[in-house]
Amino acid sequence: MKPAVKKDAGGVGGGAFGISCLDIKSFAASLALLTLIMALWQLHPCQPLLAITRSPSCPILPLSHTTNATAALPSSTTKLPSSNFTTDRAPPTAAAARPAPLRDPNKRELRPYGSAAALFVQMGAYRGGPRTFAVVGLASKPAFVFNTPYFKCEWVPNPGAGEPVRTKAYKMLPDWGYGRVYTVVVVNCTFPSNPNAGNRGGKLLVHAYYSTKSRRYERFLALEEAPGSYDESRFRPPFPYEYLYCGSSLYGNLSAPRLREWLAYHARFFGPRSHFVLHDAGGVSPEVRAVLDPWVRAGRVTVQDIRAQAEYDGYYYNQFLVVNDCLHRYRHAANWTFFFDVDEYMYLPDGRTLEEVLGQLQRYTQFTIEQNPMSSKLCLEDPAKEYSRKWGFEKLVFRNSITGVRRDRKYAVQARNAYSAGVHMSQNVYGRTTHRTESLIRYYHYHNTINVMGEPCREFVSKPTNGSKVTFEGIPYVYDDNMKRLAGDIKHFEEATVGPTS
Repeated sequence: MKPAVKKDAGGVGGGAFGISCLDIKSFAASLALLTLIMALWQLHPCQPLLAITRSPSCPILPLSHTTNATAALPSSTTKLPSSNFTTDRAPPTAAAARPAPLRDPNKRELRPYGSAAALFVQMGAYRGGPRTFAVVGLASKPAFVFNTPYFKCEWVPNPGAGEPVRTKAYKMLPDWGYGRVYTVVVVNCTFPSNPNAGNRGGKLLVHAYYSTKSRRYERFLALEEAPGSYDESRFRPPFPYEYLYCGSSLYGNLSAPRLREWLAYHARFFGPRSHFVLHDAGGVSPEVRAVLDPWVRAGRVTVQDIRAQAEYDGYYYNQFLVVNDCLHRYRHAANWTFFFDVDEYMYLPDGRTLEEVLGQLQRYTQFTIEQNPMSSKLCLEDPAKEYSRKWGFEKLVFRNSITGVRRDRKYAVQARNAYSAGVHMSQNVYGRTTHRTESLIRYYHYHNTINVMGEPCREFVSKPTNGSKVTFEGIPYVYDDNMKRLAGDIKHFEEATVGPTS
């Protein structure tokens, strides 16, 4: 029997080197798949299909999961890498951040921290009349010395009450250059007409500009008037008081007995139609408060707490700021406003009354007052040794007799005609000023006795005879008992007005 012959599918001959039809088809399919893979790889030459990193030379395929639709395309000069990589080419690495531009080591930076002084610090804002306002505050002194700050004012009526009105302000610096970090500024806003004529209310805004060379400014609300609050009658006499006292800053350790004597004396001197405004800059201790309270309850004294001024370094506890605020706050409160200190006592020579004196000075807006300087240590020997029970001005009876020297003066002003205040006089008034008042009114100055907590007498001498002089610490003094002779009446007045005091 002939043996069977095996048939291989697709065989082309027999033997060991025959290739089947199935092998040819598999090879063709593999070649087609490889060709497709190479074609896809050529479309994305920089992104290997199996790699998780990319070459840094390929900028068009970001690794981020999100893209910006408006991202800029690479420059047309970008050279795409060749599809033929060589073995000496660096392998792909993680994308590096775009390098920061090199800093110029000679270009220096200035970094500010904090603020040395404010452009403006408002204390108060007041109506000065139907069409004028005053805004009182502090400002950076270097800014005003080395630059040119200025102000504009704007009245914004309440809704439905009209259109805003603007005007350029007039600024005054009344502290005569004494300011320190801060100087005092009074901003006068005068409009062409009453901006609240309809009495429907509105706001006064101030624009504080840093310099005439810059448009940079700060805008703040200075004052607001409620509907129906404007009352033009208060700008015309009669005023609530005949006389008003505007006191400077009370600071440090103050003697309660000396302040008690001063207040009782001047409450009698100015009479019942007068008022005293005192400013506590840290000097009103519990003992001083006990002295003031009876007068506060009687309606004769107002004490304002100004301790916040300590945050702003100005002259002498911001003395100029305080007197200017008082001037404008009470501008239409009295016929005459007086400015002097609590160790100074007004005095009328030759038995005149205050009404008579001011009647002669009525034609002036302002008058200054000459000083009688008194010794604050020298006292008269008292054989009974009862000087400790006497009031300060009752036993300090020696007056400095040196003549022909200039001494500080104090003053009074018709405040409705003044635009700023000083310590010794105002330089911004409407009307005339006189200094020839020595025969009409003077003041006795017991320098610094208000700060002596114990007995002021340090040296005792016999009473001079025939007008002779006593020399103490190189200064000639004469005996002057004008104030001493008033002490009894002052004590009786105090008891009748506020009752017995300890």
